[in-house]
Amino acid sequence: MKKLFYLLLFLGTGLPSFAQENILSDEVQIQNLVKESFDVLFSSYDLDQIDKYYTPDIKILENGEIWDMEIIKGILTNAKNRKSGERINKFDFIETHVDQKMGYTIYHNYASISTNGQSIREIHWIESVVAVKTENGWRIKNLHSFPAAEK
Repeated sequence: MKKLFYLLLFLGTGLPSFAQENILSDEVQIQNLVKESFDVLFSSYDLDQIDKYYTPDIKILENGEIWDMEIIKGILTNAKNRKSGERINKFDFIETHVDQKMGYTIYHNYASISTNGQSIREIHWIESVVAVKTENGWRIKNLHSFPAAEK
């Protein structure tokens, strides 16, 4: 009986701290949303998951162009069809802020494109994302992207 008591005590004291560790702050959720969206959409081209990351009325400001959902789907479909290498994404977040059901993050986005293990292209953008909290979690409503200045 004593062993059962200590076992239950041990399990009972560990569960609350374990549950707290699994709850991510809104800021971290938005950063993860950005990372996962690039890995799933721009590296794996899995368009079936686009609604998991973007609002239906998303706008991406990309190098002087405005992309809506249909344009984004077309660009990703074309990229998937001509897939010319593996893309690995890396992010350095500068600032992330949340105010109730809206948040933003500013970050450096680095992409390394390789074919057969050989690096063929390195790209560096500076980007910002506006995300909104929906009943299904955080979604990207606006993404602004431009090439970083060469140093």
